[in-house]
Amino acid sequence: MTTPYQQPGQPPQPQLHQPGPPPQPYAQGPQPPQQQGQWQGGGAPAGHGYASPIPMERTHLGHAIASEWTKIRTVRSTIWTLSVMLVLVVGVGFLVALAMGSQDYVGMPLLGGGFFGLMLGQLCVITLGVLVVTSEYGTGMIRTTLTACPSRSRVLAAKALVFFVLTFVLTTVACALVALMHSAMLSDQTVPDYATDSPTMSGSIEAGQVVADGSQWFGATIGAGLYVALLGLLALAVGSLLRHSAGAITAMLGVVLLPLLLALFMIGESLSTVREKLIEYSPINGLATLYRIPMDGGDASGWPLLGGLAGVTAAVFVVAFIMLEKRDV
Repeated sequence: MTTPYQQPGQPPQPQLHQPGPPPQPYAQGPQPPQQQGQWQGGGAPAGHGYASPIPMERTHLGHAIASEWTKIRTVRSTIWTLSVMLVLVVGVGFLVALAMGSQDYVGMPLLGGGFFGLMLGQLCVITLGVLVVTSEYGTGMIRTTLTACPSRSRVLAAKALVFFVLTFVLTTVACALVALMHSAMLSDQTVPDYATDSPTMSGSIEAGQVVADGSQWFGATIGAGLYVALLGLLALAVGSLLRHSAGAITAMLGVVLLPLLLALFMIGESLSTVREKLIEYSPINGLATLYRIPMDGGDASGWPLLGGLAGVTAAVFVVAFIMLEKRDV
């Protein structure tokens, strides 16, 4: 094939490209504004690196408390456990008031009947205290919790604060309802003459009738709520140490019930001292003493035993904090 300018018989000539105009640069139009936090180019930014558009805030204990409050109020175990506790405390307290009201005199302080419902209700609080910690270990959620909040002591402190406030408020409200019930249903009991010298009724008789003074009201409401909340807090610390629901609940039931059960089987005279100490320092007797019905026959107010429980709880929590920092998740 020949071109129009090629003579016949001549070899084909290579085509030469004609130089065209130089390429024009792209039109420099208005550039969109740079977004906040986007690197501006032209070298490293002066003085700082990447600036996130998300506002940053230094975390503190309040954030951990908000997180634990969200968790404890949204799980079904909290609702069921505390509901059963309220039913036991108020329901059994009402039944005891009915039984005591059907008799003329039962030899018990006016607010003493509230102890029986709370003795059962405290087991629910202990169970919940264990589950607050061990349920996260059982499901593996504790890894997410400690990733979001690397300060382990802050996590445990937030759990303890939220749990203590919640159980103390609910237990105190339930005890106050039972105390009001007993005061309304049993305040007209007449005390016979032979019972006026009873140590358990000291300060509970006025004008031949059963009454309750301010210290009894305080012990049967605020004191009882503090005692049960501290038992639940102790269960939370034991759950943090054992990291197993069944084991921690069993251990706490042993702490609460075993001293009194052992004392019942110590019949010999040689074991009388040990039996008396077991009864005196058992958690159930500490709660009964706040209602002015001590099982050892003493006349203590119950506040020294409450202080002893607070000391034991604080000591176990110190160990729980140390072990939480040392052990792997």
